[in-house]
Amino acid sequence: MFEIGFSEILVISAIALLVLGPEKLPKIAAQVGRWTGRARAMAKQLRMQLEQEANLQEALRAAQQPSKPRAASSEPVYEPPPAPTATPPADAPHAAEPPSSPSP
Repeated sequence: MFEIGFSEILVISAIALLVLGPEKLPKIAAQVGRWTGRARAMAKQLRMQLEQEANLQEALRAAQQPSKPRAASSEPVYEPPPAPTATPPADAPHAAEPPSSPSP
């Protein structure tokens, strides 16, 4: 939107000090800070509620739409190969048996 730089803040502070005086300026600055904090909190809460409502509406729309059945196709369906098993085949040598060594 619009940006306020350091020089603008300095000018506004100097004018506020001249208009309000040194006694009232800290009290009014604290009050403005509280108002700003409340406004930001309200804006954040509103934004969160709107996002929550949008997500809820999207979920309701997705739940109400019937799932479309897949049409049978002539193309074969890819099936992944079976996963390797943890047990070795029966004809494999066992790890507990030491390998036979030739005798001298």
